[in-house]
Amino acid sequence: MAFVTYVLVSLSSGKLYIGQTNNLEQRLNRHNRNLNKATKNRGPWKVFFAAPFTSRAEAVALEKKLKAFKNPEKVKQWIRRQQIDGNPPG
Repeated sequence: MAFVTYVLVSLSSGKLYIGQTNNLEQRLNRHNRNLNKATKNRGPWKVFFAAPFTSRAEAVALEKKLKAFKNPEKVKQWIRRQQIDGNPPG
């Protein structure tokens, strides 16, 4: 089973949401159906970034790292660096 750390962007407000899951398609569907308290009535949401991992612990570690930035622009900068450098996430 693969795990994913993901960053969603709200198409209505531009806000970001960071999470991790073992089924990204199902999780995105839940966000867009307003079944998550933190994202309820703030969508629609689309995937901005997703990083796969083999263990949940790795996915949670990246989730915590991204949330620790506290600033959405810093999260976006980190994502751009990963994409430009071709570095594995983490």
